[in-house]
This record gives sequence, structure tokens and C-alpha cells, in this order.
Amino acid sequence: MEITERDQQLIDDLRGKVRDRYILPERGTDIADKLAVDELPSASEQPAEFAAAATTALHDLSHDGHLRVRHRSTGAMDGFDGAAYREFYAREAVANAGGIRSVSRLDEMTGLMVVAPYLSPMPMAQPYVDAAFALLRGVERLVIDLRAGRGGTPETVACVCGFLLGDEPVHLQDVVTRDGTAQQFWTMPHFDRLPDDVSVAVLTSTLTFSGCEELAYNLQAQQRATIVGETTGGGAHPVEVFRLSDVLEVTVPIGRSVNAVTGTNWEGTGVVPDVPCAADEALSCWSSWRARWGEPYRDPRTLSP
Repeated sequence: MEITERDQQLIDDLRGKVRDRYILPERGTDIADKLAVDELPSASEQPAEFAAAATTALHDLSHDGHLRVRHRSTGAMDGFDGAAYREFYAREAVANAGGIRSVSRLDEMTGLMVVAPYLSPMPMAQPYVDAAFALLRGVERLVIDLRAGRGGTPETVACVCGFLLGDEPVHLQDVVTRDGTAQQFWTMPHFDRLPDDVSVAVLTSTLTFSGCEELAYNLQAQQRATIVGETTGGGAHPVEVFRLSDVLEVTVPIGRSVNAVTGTNWEGTGVVPDVPCAADEALSCWSSWRARWGEPYRDPRTLSP
């Protein structure tokens, strides 16, 4: 198929963004050079189809779930600090309660918080996270269900962790860019946080991704929660979004997460559960595990069969 000049300019821009901004420079260059465009639909005439096909091609080359092209009919974003970003996520936060899908009690002393489809950015998520933990006051155990959680920002993850990780600020992770610049993320403890003797379980699936993986990984690394379910999707690279056209944007991983405890992250490996089981059996599996081993966090790998 003959590529128009307009489409070629967009493709060149796409390749340039991947080559110049991807967190792993050599890999970014390799992905950009190998991105075949001959069979892609026209970006100008079929933008939605182009986005889907280009994303598939990028995934095949990178195996990085964060590297993707998105069609946004309401207007493509350019960065995470513009009006389009703020307006979109403000609407999404209201529609999805900041990512707190539900808060309930499994029994008088057991709370369940379901996070889906993703944790909204701060400060949009703040009132919903605050409300969720207000409803959880007094529980002796908490289950955080991330099985349908697809993401979230480090700031919001730190906010949630602040309700669970003690009275002093806790260093969670650094995000390191390809030029070596590092941004630290710490908890901000809340006066109404859950006490340390409240046991925490986190339910995961293969669909759990990105920021929701970070939440599980942080709590596991801090030995604050038992992870129950499936190994997660394995997306640890923070992204930036770049505008390609009025309705097309590309998200490019531009940072590397470095956990303050482990010194590494879950990119490509996922968060490995302490108690592995099928995702749809995770809640009952946790209940059985708790009945056998009791409430406090203990690494199941250190326990006798």
C-alpha cells in the first residue's frame, strides 16, 4: 500500500518518539528501526484501525505492554500536564470513583476493597481513597482486590500505601529516567490509617497491571501484605504520552521503577504471588490460608506444608 506524505510524517514522528524517549536506548532504536509500516492502515483515513495495528506491531517487537498507540476521538493528549489530560481524568475519576469500585464487609471484621479499572491520578483520587478507608475503620483484616486493576499513578499508589505502612514516611520507589534523573516516591502517613495489626491480603490476576502491580509489589516488599492469586502482567515502566495527530497519541515508557527494598521491579516478570492459585479462586484461597496460618504476614515460602 502506498503511504501518503501525511501518514509518513506521522510514522516518522512515532518512530522518533520511540527511538529518542524509550527507557532502554538501544532497545528503543531497535524497535523503531524494525517497525514495519507497509501493512498498517492509513493513520489519517483509519486512525482507530491504525492505532490497533501499530500497538500490536509495537508489542510484538518490545513485549512491553505500556508501549502503545491510542486513538482518542475527543482529542489526543500531549503530556500529563495539559488541559486534555486534566479534563479526561477528572471525568474518569467521577465515573469510576477514583478507581475504588467498591468497599464492603465480608463479615463484621473483614473489609474488602475492590480497585478497578485503574486508580485515578492525584488529586482526583484523593476523596475516594479517603472515603474508602473511612469505611474500613475498625476492621481486623483487609482484602484488596486488584484482579481487575489495570493501572494507576505512583502518587496515588503512595496515597493508598500511606494508610497501611505506619506512622513515619516510607520510601517506596524511585522512577529513574534514561538520563539518570530519579524521582522518589514516599508515603504520607494518614492520622486515620489502619493499625499495623490489621492483616492485609492482595488478590491478583494475570490482568493486574502497571500501577496496580506497584501497589501489590510495594506491600509485598514491605512485608505488609500476602499476595494471593496469579502472577501479574509485568508492566513496571512509567510512561509519557505524546501527540501524533489530532486523534492519535503514543504512550512511551520513559522511566524505570526501582523499589526501595528490592532494588528492582516487576517488569517482564510480574508480581509473583505468595499464595499462587487461579484468580477466580483467590478469595476462597486466602480464606483457607488464613484459617491455617493465622493473621500476621508470613511469607508462605518459609512455612512448612
